[in-house]
Amino acid sequence: MLQIKNLTLLNRKDLHVLTEGFSFALRPGDKAAVIGEEGNGKTTLLQVIGDPRRVEETVEWSGEVDLDGMQPGFLAQELTPEERQQTVYDFCCASPGFAEAAPRELGAAAAQLGLEPELFYADRTVGSLSGGESVKLRLALLTLSRPDLYLLDEPSNDLDLPTLEWLEGFIRDCPQPVLFVSHDETLLENTANVIIHLEQLRKKTRPRWTVARMGYRQYVEERLGRFARQEQLARKERAEEREKLEKYRQIYQRVEHAQNVISRQDPGGARLLKKKMHAVKSLGRRLERDHDDLTEFPESEDAILVGFEPDVTVPAGKTVVELHWERLTAGDRVLARDLELTVRGPAKIGIVGANGVGKTTFLRRLAGELLARRDLNAAYMPQNYGEAVDEDLSPVAFLARSGEKEELTRVKTYLGAMKYTAQECEHSIRALSGGQKAKLFFLDMILHRRNVLLLDEPTRNFSPLSGPVIRRILRDFGGCILSVSHDRKYLREVCDILYELTPTGLRRVELDAPDEKI
Repeated sequence: MLQIKNLTLLNRKDLHVLTEGFSFALRPGDKAAVIGEEGNGKTTLLQVIGDPRRVEETVEWSGEVDLDGMQPGFLAQELTPEERQQTVYDFCCASPGFAEAAPRELGAAAAQLGLEPELFYADRTVGSLSGGESVKLRLALLTLSRPDLYLLDEPSNDLDLPTLEWLEGFIRDCPQPVLFVSHDETLLENTANVIIHLEQLRKKTRPRWTVARMGYRQYVEERLGRFARQEQLARKERAEEREKLEKYRQIYQRVEHAQNVISRQDPGGARLLKKKMHAVKSLGRRLERDHDDLTEFPESEDAILVGFEPDVTVPAGKTVVELHWERLTAGDRVLARDLELTVRGPAKIGIVGANGVGKTTFLRRLAGELLARRDLNAAYMPQNYGEAVDEDLSPVAFLARSGEKEELTRVKTYLGAMKYTAQECEHSIRALSGGQKAKLFFLDMILHRRNVLLLDEPTRNFSPLSGPVIRRILRDFGGCILSVSHDRKYLREVCDILYELTPTGLRRVELDAPDEKI
């Protein structure tokens, strides 16, 4: 059994405490999901347990992590630069379960994840794989190593929809305990029986952690219900306190007035008023003490707080996309042929398809065309954020292009609304979490009034508690959205039209068709 006792995590760069005094036991049968807003230490927690070498230079930690002799299987959210440069075969050979696996076992592991068995022996670099192919490959290698417990950091990232369903079944039915981080609300709802919630309160000066042995939906509902009851009680107590204070002030003023006007020829009455004032002041001190015992208003870490201006739109008849591509290629490979797509007005398009079919390549090529058009104000949010931003810049430098004082003030105000601390505003973008980087792209779109958004997995790095807010912002957006996503809630709640990218072109998928699964 994994036991964590009094664990404290400290960011070395700005001495920011990520979590303090965290204690938890992962029991047999547990499927424990770690949730929280971006930058709260979810990935760091898994790294400290599964591969502490990854955080040696960035995090200082104290406490006890006892694996009790168990061998963990760790799926990292991101590959290191060195791993990306390896050939797939060399990468597989470094996995403990690969060399010992029989061909039949390799075939079975590949089949359940929708991989060709030949991929294990490919001389392509790991970095040349699509995001989904990379996650599938590493999940297959992880299952072959037969660990005693699974540590999965964003295992659903970039997976196609059939593999997401496989992953849900794997986590739910896995005989070993699983500790995982995920932003996929559907995955959380269908798998987790323990919730670990990491929060940063009071402008990220006070960490709080919660362990709840229940499902995700129950946790969210009970949390919101508890907050609502606590807020209602706090408001009621303060209303009662105001009534008591008003009565106290009236009594105090009457006694004080009586003392001021009483005749000197009435010493007995003066003594009585003095005693009465003493009692009144005693009542005031009791009210002050009672104030300290009032129910506190609930503290919670708010999600994203800004959105697009309502006048940012695309006219209903405006042609945004009208493409006729004979082929879609990646290097020498032809991914798809005969692609046709027409998009007009403020449509919200979702594109799905199998991993490796070319969805990211399609969106990247489309972005190249739309970003060059002067009749549109388009923005592109890639899956790999480094494609579109110099990660050595600070968030302020990235957003404030002119550097003028008025723009700098506005940018810092918006960053504050997104819960960035003053220190994080000056960090390099490279040092930020994936969710914090995603927020920067959204801020850029909002600040520069983009009316056409090309989004590659836009919700993949937002916390599940931020997810509903992000979906509402995009659903209410008056412009056009063309997006690649495997987020089932996003596809249902935001997208008007859904296409599947296949080797023979784009195929319209009806969102509500009973025989179609998204």
